[in-house]
Amino acid sequence: MSLNVEILSRAANEARGLCMDAVQASQSGHLGLPLGCAEMGAVLFGYALKYNPDQPRWINRDIFVLSGGHGSMFLYAWLHMSGYDLPMSEIKRFRQLHSKTPGHPEFGDTPGVECTTGPLGQGVGNSVGISVATKMAAARFNTDEHKIFDQHVICLCSDGDMQEGVASEACALAGHWGLDNLIFIYDSNAVTLDAAAKETQSEDTGKRMEAYGFDVQEIDGHDMQQFLDALNVAKTRDNGKPQFIIAHTLIGKGVPEVAGTYKAHGEAGAKFVDAARKALGLPEEHYFVSQDVYDYFAEHKKKLIADYDRWEKTYDEWRQKNPGLAKMLDDGIEREVPADLLSKIPEFPKDAKLATRKAGGEVLQPIAQAMPLLMSGSADLYGSTMNYIKEGGDFTRDTPGGRNIRFGIREHGMCAILNGISYHGLFRASGATFTVFTDYCRASIRLGALAKLPNLYIFTHDSIGVGEDGPTHQPVETVSSVRLMPNIDVIRPADPEETAGAFVAAMQRTDGPTFLALTRQTVPILNEIDVKLRREGVLRGAYIAKREKGKLDLIIMSCGSELQHALAAAKELGDGVRVVSMPCFERFNRESREYREEILPNSCRRRVAIEAGVTEIWYQYVGLDGKVVGLHEFGLSAPGAEVMKERGIDAEHVIEAAKSLLANSQNSG
Repeated sequence: MSLNVEILSRAANEARGLCMDAVQASQSGHLGLPLGCAEMGAVLFGYALKYNPDQPRWINRDIFVLSGGHGSMFLYAWLHMSGYDLPMSEIKRFRQLHSKTPGHPEFGDTPGVECTTGPLGQGVGNSVGISVATKMAAARFNTDEHKIFDQHVICLCSDGDMQEGVASEACALAGHWGLDNLIFIYDSNAVTLDAAAKETQSEDTGKRMEAYGFDVQEIDGHDMQQFLDALNVAKTRDNGKPQFIIAHTLIGKGVPEVAGTYKAHGEAGAKFVDAARKALGLPEEHYFVSQDVYDYFAEHKKKLIADYDRWEKTYDEWRQKNPGLAKMLDDGIEREVPADLLSKIPEFPKDAKLATRKAGGEVLQPIAQAMPLLMSGSADLYGSTMNYIKEGGDFTRDTPGGRNIRFGIREHGMCAILNGISYHGLFRASGATFTVFTDYCRASIRLGALAKLPNLYIFTHDSIGVGEDGPTHQPVETVSSVRLMPNIDVIRPADPEETAGAFVAAMQRTDGPTFLALTRQTVPILNEIDVKLRREGVLRGAYIAKREKGKLDLIIMSCGSELQHALAAAKELGDGVRVVSMPCFERFNRESREYREEILPNSCRRRVAIEAGVTEIWYQYVGLDGKVVGLHEFGLSAPGAEVMKERGIDAEHVIEAAKSLLANSQNSG
């Protein structure tokens, strides 16, 4: 079937009308991209993409990512027209409370939205991750007889996206890995939010992408046939390269007063909407889509569903002949976690003394064996983060079935790509670096938490215990700063057995990410605490590590490598002292009031906490009258044990704080 330019041109203008009406009604939003890219949207959703509006999470759909999420009305207009469950009533509620059309696309809220985008560059990184996942899926599940994964990932990105560093990191990897089913459409309109793009960029973006290993085409983004021809070339080239289409467009096309200027980026053109709609041939009726356009998309939907039905027949045959693979696929889609996962991890020797990063590397192996769709990446630090899946192989252009991903020194790109792997919805994504480099990838981690992605971050070298590398590599505020982020579990285990519980807790959590903060330095195995209690206590966030004898006089709280100091201090202080291990605040806070009262009874307000980090976050547990032994300054370059002692992170300072509390209590009594 040839491209129906006449009807798709009308659809493009009617999509422009929807955008104008929605932005004008809400008095906020972005007109520039939706108006400038309307012809390309018509070709994508009206002809070129493979999708099924009735099955928006079909595993073999073409996946379209709008990286410039500020242009969300572009996506909403086309999802509505093409038959997704996004009625006109939701278009009319653009940017309103609890609508399916929020200001920037949010994953899980709107059928057809593949990623939460808005912070520029993120969608580019997500698209690379989704492409990685499709390559992994094809390698794992396709057979010589049945090909059930055969799809493209198409990302519409902007000048702003391409300026962000995260996009450069991700694109470098896309070229290196030869992700030849990945197509970027670069909306090159020569304008950013504040000014013409020439004010802030002078590089040749096409040459840059060629240097990364992309094929590059350059077209007029308003010429539908030219755009379709470029897409077809991008889809059919068989040279192992990702594709980059530079589409020159007029930002804000359709509103002459602002078109082609930076004013077109936002809602500045809204006041000219009435005249613009008239010039486009639209009727006075707002939110107008003609019956002819609806009919065209209804017919197109029939073709899409017929294609889906043919695929489904192949899929059913594949399932019958490959029941083991089918079970694995189902488990991945449903985020199934073995109920007995904790029991699959052997106990550590009673005389073990090793860093929790090393313990984590050992714990990872039986988990990876039990969960074959778990992958593990590292930012050039496998030798330090110790999270390499043995026998898992490396993901490369030649071995896409590999389970280990070498991201190079690209922390932000790594975490954006991990999000993309999770958005795909089949694999469990994990990645590792040093804890102090969290700040290099915080935007991606935040979006993972917002989108409820079950990522695992294995971040090691978690405190000033790093030692000789000095304060540049010694986190002080980092762990607590991540704790402040909504919907992410931060777990800082105290010894190898708690580490086992931490990894299982991360796997069991499927509605948000988990951040494991692991030590570089060795820690003692805490044999005075029952193994089962240590492991299962982590799952609940906190537990009683040492119970008082007789009357409860004092509670000492800690986590990570400092729990040993809390236990040592308790021995010195006497029978009335309870020690509580608190590896995960977030899990503990989700527990019942009864459990929290059992662990931290309100009747005992004499409380001390110790952690090698900033102190403020602990006051939610110790109260205003309690004391926290922690840090208010950066670390030092020296052996880790010496740095800890110099900064007062030891049992002696816990004892001092506790005696002060007890003395004050006696005096006040």
